[in-house]
Amino acid sequence: QGIFVLGLPYALLHSGYSGLFLIILAAALCCYTGKILIACLYEENEDGQLVRVRDTYEDIANACCKKLSPKLGGIVVNVTQVMELIMTCILYLIVSGNLLSHSFPYVPVAEKTWSVIAFVTLLPCVFIKTLKIVSKLSQLCSLFHFIIILVVMTYCLTQIRQWSWAKFRLSIEFEDFLVSVGVIIFSYTSQIFLPTLEGNMKNPVEFRCMLNWTHFFACVLKTTFALIAFLTWGEETKEVITDNLPSFLQTLVNLCLLTKALLSYPLPFFAATEIVYACISRGNHSNYRSPLFALCARGSFLLLTLLMAMFIPHFALLMGLTGSVTGAAMTFLLPSLFHLKLKWKKLSFLDKCADISVFILGFLCSLAGIVCSIKGLLEVFG
Repeated sequence: QGIFVLGLPYALLHSGYSGLFLIILAAALCCYTGKILIACLYEENEDGQLVRVRDTYEDIANACCKKLSPKLGGIVVNVTQVMELIMTCILYLIVSGNLLSHSFPYVPVAEKTWSVIAFVTLLPCVFIKTLKIVSKLSQLCSLFHFIIILVVMTYCLTQIRQWSWAKFRLSIEFEDFLVSVGVIIFSYTSQIFLPTLEGNMKNPVEFRCMLNWTHFFACVLKTTFALIAFLTWGEETKEVITDNLPSFLQTLVNLCLLTKALLSYPLPFFAATEIVYACISRGNHSNYRSPLFALCARGSFLLLTLLMAMFIPHFALLMGLTGSVTGAAMTFLLPSLFHLKLKWKKLSFLDKCADISVFILGFLCSLAGIVCSIKGLLEVFG
């Protein structure tokens, strides 16, 4: 459950009744692509038992492209993953600076300076070596997230007399609808982390069950939250729903959001540094496998995210463009393509149709997002 959830009521404003259907459809599609991605990690042995022969997204890509080039697929996947993870880390820094400036408006400090202050609190991330530490931070992140959701929903329930289904739009504008599609779909994306997550589970056989339940509960929570919030504010719904709250609640929620953003940073940071470090330290170069080198690599990555957050203009539009390419690719295009390539002979006709349909849908979403983002950039630069 990412920060994207707070934009779901705004997505409903522009998508109407179709938005509710999209929230459910996106959950089903992302759950499906997560399963087929993990299926690509396994092959049957001589006894017909499934054995994990691959460990990462990169290994899957290399297996698919080995006839063309042994390492081409892995390079493409790694670059795509790192780009998306870097953008995610930078977003959390920018959001943290923005939330701090809004929480303490009377302190004469610029927003970029607040981002530097947030960055200082993230310095201990360079010492993170295992996913266990990240998982504990993610648990705390989930706790603060549910506090935010609870505060918003509780306030909305106190306004229940103002609710009206007439607030839903039947007619929608195509460009606004595309924005809603992007927000809804990318609120579910987690495919980048799934191979690592499945590999670190105590009982990997429970992965599919875990994926079903988490996506089911995510779908229920997102539908309920988006619906209640939209029925409360209707046409006045803002891009981030917490901005609709009265001032006495906004400060509390902003501080919770700030904590959530800071606690969310270690997961993409850890994933990105692991990918980069693994690529650099391959081979027999012992210097690249030393703890000091690993520490310097993580420190350099941390500093890079700060510099990009500070100096890239119109970052939101650039992130939208990158997200439309990398997000759709990692969530829909590549999982379905890899599954078809590696499992073609064992797939039923319906399975093949499902994979092809997901690929086409992902391509259309990516294309639409790219067009909208480029249009926004052209408008900004005149």
